[in-house]
Amino acid sequence: MIRCKPLLGTYVEISIDEIAEEYAPCKANIAIDAAFSAIELVQQLMSFHNSLSELSIINRSAHTKTLQVHEWTYQVLATAVEIYHASKGLFNCGVGHKLISSGILPSHEEGQSIKFGGLEDLVLLESNQITSKKPLRLDLGGIAKGFAVDKAVETLKALGIVSGSVNAGGDLRVFGSSPKEIQVRSPANPNELIQIGSLENGSIASTSAYFINGISPIINPIEMKDIEIKDSYSILAPECIYADALTKVLAISQDQKHPCFKYFSAQALRIAS
Repeated sequence: MIRCKPLLGTYVEISIDEIAEEYAPCKANIAIDAAFSAIELVQQLMSFHNSLSELSIINRSAHTKTLQVHEWTYQVLATAVEIYHASKGLFNCGVGHKLISSGILPSHEEGQSIKFGGLEDLVLLESNQITSKKPLRLDLGGIAKGFAVDKAVETLKALGIVSGSVNAGGDLRVFGSSPKEIQVRSPANPNELIQIGSLENGSIASTSAYFINGISPIINPIEMKDIEIKDSYSILAPECIYADALTKVLAISQDQKHPCFKYFSAQALRIAS
């Protein structure tokens, strides 16, 4: 069974290959509905485009007071901080203001001239509370998408799905005993798919400038400049939250052997244009 739904600014496809014997086949639709609901909750919490999302509240207020946030939001922020330190700052989702000035993200606050901080200024407190030393414009788009895929898989497993996959615009996680053939778009010709092997019980995420003339919305947070990329960058990792986030580290560092890949049990793949 395969179902598809527009979410997270892309199309999310959920595929079920096998369901536990004690679950009736009709429960597959119930499991998929629950998985989509989990993804929808991630979108509601962490959308930069929604001025009422929890992320937007964090961006507006975290520097002025301590905020109680949803456990999922806290988990994504904690993982982002972990990757920030492991990558020595190459991953830093505190680049929303730069993406706003580039016209990639919307501005919810007009006429501001503020020096924004990044993940280094985020303070994680106990009981899912956070605050910040500086105003923030965090953009959790990619890492939240990977997290949403992981939560969908977690939901499917809890409801008796033994084998299947969740694909959110290229953020793919496969689970169970049915491996899937994996294809990546050619950076030289986006309409051409390159077969790179099969994936079983793992995740892959890819990034490139397939349809945007070589300019990627990836920002080098250390230099605070957008980077021009011509190649395709993919990361394979046990969980999709890490696969997506680490594609930025690969694209910025151009180093397939960056130490943080081993730290997160990830593998890097670069396809030259």
